[in-house]
Amino acid sequence: MPSNTSIQVVERISHLLDAIVSNDGRSTLKFLSADTGLHPSTAFRILKSLADYGFVEKDGEGYRIGRKLLHLSRHVRGGKALDTEAEPEMKWLRDEIGETVNLTIAQGDEVIYIGRVLSKRMMRVEQIIGSRAPLHVTAVGKLMLGESGEQGCRAYAARSGLVELTHNTITDVDTLVRCANEVRAAGYALDNEEAELGVGCIGVPIRDGRGQMVAGLSVSSPIERRRDEWIPKVIAAGQRISERIGSSGDVG
Repeated sequence: MPSNTSIQVVERISHLLDAIVSNDGRSTLKFLSADTGLHPSTAFRILKSLADYGFVEKDGEGYRIGRKLLHLSRHVRGGKALDTEAEPEMKWLRDEIGETVNLTIAQGDEVIYIGRVLSKRMMRVEQIIGSRAPLHVTAVGKLMLGESGEQGCRAYAARSGLVELTHNTITDVDTLVRCANEVRAAGYALDNEEAELGVGCIGVPIRDGRGQMVAGLSVSSPIERRRDEWIPKVIAAGQRISERIGSSGDVG
């Protein structure tokens, strides 16, 4: 039988992880201590142990959910591993259009790249696995913001400040709201050199059996090579991945 002390530690871990998630995936020690009622030194010790095992990560003055939990979460989407189910469709899409294909999920106010199939071309776009980008500068991130509605977009803008990465980055909240509504209705989104000059992307949602957007599929290429005729193929690949992890295909 587990000791009361062991049970208490598990309970505290649960409270800390819940607090991080409730604060959009990133929280300071001061906030976590106040939210959980734990003494700062106690919260710090537990968070340090969680960080040692990859369950949380230190992020400046705060903490966010770690890659180990993100990795584990990818294996419970409808009982199937998201990256495993996505890989055949990502390879198909890469071979169809000849460009790099990415798989991303949201963590707080960022997308994180969890999978990719590289273009075979010498001149190609490569996103590093584990790298992150603000939601509003990526095609998939715009779709995720669209899922949150106008209130969610405005809250995101207030938190993030809509940092400008290029002269094409959306930095006005009303423009962001309008864009988020448009891409949600269209079922796909574009990144027009908003994260990096010279790079263009096409993104589509991946949905689970409840119709919730749990990830995104995107194609990244030099902007001059991107073609609108790729969009139906990207949408089709995203829909097939959604079906593989449990989506009925009836959700928009």
